[in-house]
Amino acid sequence: MQVSRIRALRGPNLWSRHTAIEAIVSCGPEDSGLSAQHPVEQQLRRIFPAVGPFDGQRPGEAVTLAHALEKVTLSLQAHAGCPVSFSRTMPTEEPGVFQVVVQYTEEVVGRLALSLAEQLCQAAAAGAGFDLEGAIAQLHEHDEDVRLGPSTGSIVDAAMSRGIPIRRLTDGSMVQFGWGAKQRRIQAAETDTTSAIAESIAQDKDLTKSLLHAAGVPVPMGRPSKSLDEAWAIAHEIGLPVVVKPQDGNQGKGVSVNITAREAFDKAYATAVRYGTVLVEKFLPGHDYRLLVVGDKLVAAARREPPLVVGDGKHTVRQLVDLVNADPRRGEGHATSLTKIRFDDIAIGRLHAQDLEPESVPAKGRRVILRNNANLSTGGTATDVTDEVHPEVKARVIAAAQMVGVDICGVDVVCESLSRPLEDQNGGIVELNAAPGLRMHISPSFGKGRDVGNAVIDLMFPDGDNGRIPVIAVTGTNGKTTTVRLAAHLLKAQGLRVGMTNTDGVYVNGRQTDSGDCSGPRSARNVLMHPDVDAAVFETARGGLLREGLAFDRCQVAVVTNLGAGDHLGLNYITTLEDLSVLKRVIVLNVDPRGMAVLNANDPAVVAMARHSPGDVTFFALDANHPVLATHRAQGKRVVYVEDGAIVAQKGRQVFRIPLSQVPLTRQGQIGFLTENVLAAVGAAWAVDVHWDAMAQGLATFISDIQGVPGRFNLFDYQGATLIADYGHNPDAIQALVQAVENMPANKRVVVISGAGDRRDQDIRDQTQILGKAFDEVLLFQDACQRGREDGEVIGLLREGLQGALRTTHVQDIQGEFNAIDTALSRLSPGDLCLILIDQVEEALAYITEKVKASNGAN
Repeated sequence: MQVSRIRALRGPNLWSRHTAIEAIVSCGPEDSGLSAQHPVEQQLRRIFPAVGPFDGQRPGEAVTLAHALEKVTLSLQAHAGCPVSFSRTMPTEEPGVFQVVVQYTEEVVGRLALSLAEQLCQAAAAGAGFDLEGAIAQLHEHDEDVRLGPSTGSIVDAAMSRGIPIRRLTDGSMVQFGWGAKQRRIQAAETDTTSAIAESIAQDKDLTKSLLHAAGVPVPMGRPSKSLDEAWAIAHEIGLPVVVKPQDGNQGKGVSVNITAREAFDKAYATAVRYGTVLVEKFLPGHDYRLLVVGDKLVAAARREPPLVVGDGKHTVRQLVDLVNADPRRGEGHATSLTKIRFDDIAIGRLHAQDLEPESVPAKGRRVILRNNANLSTGGTATDVTDEVHPEVKARVIAAAQMVGVDICGVDVVCESLSRPLEDQNGGIVELNAAPGLRMHISPSFGKGRDVGNAVIDLMFPDGDNGRIPVIAVTGTNGKTTTVRLAAHLLKAQGLRVGMTNTDGVYVNGRQTDSGDCSGPRSARNVLMHPDVDAAVFETARGGLLREGLAFDRCQVAVVTNLGAGDHLGLNYITTLEDLSVLKRVIVLNVDPRGMAVLNANDPAVVAMARHSPGDVTFFALDANHPVLATHRAQGKRVVYVEDGAIVAQKGRQVFRIPLSQVPLTRQGQIGFLTENVLAAVGAAWAVDVHWDAMAQGLATFISDIQGVPGRFNLFDYQGATLIADYGHNPDAIQALVQAVENMPANKRVVVISGAGDRRDQDIRDQTQILGKAFDEVLLFQDACQRGREDGEVIGLLREGLQGALRTTHVQDIQGEFNAIDTALSRLSPGDLCLILIDQVEEALAYITEKVKASNGAN
């Protein structure tokens, strides 16, 4: 068994809506025929008894090591605690070669699981052993390291339940919610509207106290010190007992409380000074509380207890700590509801203050405190007391958070009880925390967990907003780029700032931000990150779908222009039109339930996608009486068609008309495939509520030139001859171009063509077979990139297609695209027509433009 071409599908994909790892797996005869009696399967089950059943996807399909690899990869992740459930193994047309797909929740964990599963399967095939427990432990540890912690995770979970799209921006806890102009970002439990100034104030405990005191909020007396002696003097000034802590600190680091003697004070100072300037303040008697303020609301409160053990008269303190840490709820860091108690120098120092040593055996029932602070990060516990908070206490902590300007604020309060005003019990606010830990409120040690994640989402996205901007995804064999550009233009006419991706580049609000073929998910994700985008239109090509899946979880509109057999069939195991249809309909499957699929009624394969749309469907066709369109119209559903020289959009009795004479792209409707593109774009714009006056304006101002649609039926006048430059590169596109050209008068018709090497032989032949029926002269050149073909191979196939041509009388091979263009121009006379099927779009269009300018200047 050999595993190759491993891909991470980071969005909805050919196989499922789940993120998944996809691998190509080759199996020899010795890797097939697994069964309960097969020695390899028996060894697999000895190694991993809990692995799921090995079975094929189709009745009678032989079970191979590829199927075992699939199930082992999934089961390893599940046993490591990852919430995964989907996997699949599919045979390809190559004997013994399979596509294995397994869901993941964290990409690095999924990749590691596949690698470990391969090792396990190879070990079983060799009759060897495998360290299963070690592999699962490695995966679990890896997952703990990379997945979001409980604070960020709770906010992300709340966003997902609301339908808000998320994207993790770093390996840490920075996450984007929403898209484009509606996006918001967080870092852990801190929002993008908390300023750096507010965060700095919260970190400076002395400045925080000064501001709170000015606002009438009770705080303990005290101030920072510059030396040990000054600190001790401050302690006497404000009166013992005192708290010694860093002026700028977090998570309870360096904090010592209830200090009454010089020896303990000196140790506390030495601990705190490691973190910077030392703050000395009055110790407030009572319990340690953490209250969580989100915006202008108190959403949770917890009483915190320091880490401690209770003696049983049998075990030492060290042993008692080990017993407590054995609780499965306790782990390292913040990944679990409780953190293991740290048995370090600080804990031992606290033992000494209680006349104990690590090996001391406390009497039964004696409480042994292991730290002065009650932070969960050092092993403390939390009890929910949200329902006990007095209205005046609530008002004080909200005022404190707003005084500093922190959106999500952890307010530390010390008092006897939260059920009485702080002023009545000598209580006070001792600290404010930006980006507070939420774990104690989500999963308290005791009491009711609070849904603080939803509170944060309600703050960032009020009134139930889901942070989504309109997303239009366009796929098909031909017409994608023109449809994308026109749809974006119509949205711009509505006054929206539009982000657009296509095979020419990435555009944001009319400015090109990237060049080249940008029809994949990476470019789309970049647009969705841009803060100046109100709506997005994405060309969604097959290659990106296969490599990574979609860039979005769902779209408001999915447009499918058409399907053609010449669309790279034979590549990446997409070998039939049915395969292609299954791939292209991925965008339809992921239409929002309140969204729209805009489908070509004239293409049966596209029509069949309608039943897969979770949303509504708009059909478009040139023929107003097409049976599919007519049936849809009779049902009162949306249709777009051409009738009496006008584009008609209809839903029930609601009818809108725009004369084709006011749509220059269609040349009065003479160019059928461009008119179809217009219908598709109108259907998409209608689905996102573009007004009809904006629609008409947009259609009237969209021109088929090299700026509007480069390489898509660009027209030039060259010394009285008509030039057409187009990037058509498959038989369906060629056929559409021929139909358009035949509507244009010409004395002589000349075509310049090459062929893409990554097409099937017959697809290359078909192109010139079609052209040979319509053009008098055919000039052949070789693409700059042969895409795996030998020199001259594509030219030979193109010539084969011209054998027996009905019209062509002259065929010539020319070296180089620009030489071919020059030769064609030299053979033209006024009244002739030349179709140039360009390869290097930008360079070829620039070259043709210069030639036309030079010609006009000469005349």
